[in-house]
Amino acid sequence: MSELQEFHDELRSVARELLATEPDWVQIVSAGWPGMEIAEQLDGAGASFAETAILLEEVGRAASRQPLFGIALAVGALPDTDPRLARIAAGARAAVAWGFTITDGKVSGRDEFALVAADAETVLLLTEDAVVIAPVVVTEQTVLDESRSLGIVVADGAPVTQSWPLPAGLRQRAEVAIACDSLGIAEAMLAQTVDYLKIRHQFGRAIGSFQAVKHACADMQVKISVARQLVSSAVAAIAAGRDAIAEAHMAKSYATEMAVEVAGKAMQLHGGIGYTWECDVHVYLKRAALNRALYGSPASHRESLARRFTA
Repeated sequence: MSELQEFHDELRSVARELLATEPDWVQIVSAGWPGMEIAEQLDGAGASFAETAILLEEVGRAASRQPLFGIALAVGALPDTDPRLARIAAGARAAVAWGFTITDGKVSGRDEFALVAADAETVLLLTEDAVVIAPVVVTEQTVLDESRSLGIVVADGAPVTQSWPLPAGLRQRAEVAIACDSLGIAEAMLAQTVDYLKIRHQFGRAIGSFQAVKHACADMQVKISVARQLVSSAVAAIAAGRDAIAEAHMAKSYATEMAVEVAGKAMQLHGGIGYTWECDVHVYLKRAALNRALYGSPASHRESLARRFTA
């Protein structure tokens, strides 16, 4: 359990209130979010992944463009005393890219869907066993989800300027971070749908009073509750530094698939307006669909779980 457990409700409330105002990056930095897991001596908050997970969930709930996902992974990939952490805490943007190899001191590879801002000061390249810093080319990647910035990161025989061993559990951190975002998406969709069902009337009564509609919302709530249990377990394992491979597989596969289902059901329950640009359900549905695809499909994670438990 995190030492800051008693402050989680307050952190969640403050984050939700701030994100509702569509803050700029300066406000996010002033709130201390980029430095949440950075040591106090490097001007961070000295918190754990448990607190970062709350912020990631609220970012998903608001469908925010804030690049906290890349920051969370970069902080997890950098050594604890790296001076770059102080710059990140002060607002420098950072991200990671996967799928690179080193040959004779040079790194090559291409990450087609890196969650990286075009103005990122630091892009960490990840190989199978190392984190590498080298010159890269970042170009914008166009996707249907317009709520986030993705880039194509390319290194073609770039000289390695610095490297260190890949921290254990970094891949699981990425998978669970995406699951947190998806959990926030689903909760936002359920809350928005319930609010709409209270004011939309048919046959002289609110459509939320119809039994079939109630059952649909109840199913959404059950799916979200299961996802929260899985995500919470995975977050706790990562925050404690435990092996979180199984927990990450379960959280990522279930939460990301669940978010697509809940957002799709929300669109259906909104009726005709749910399919228009005036309604923001489509924003959440596209974000959920991208989350489902990033860092392995639900099917691939379930397959990995099956191999793990049947080996």
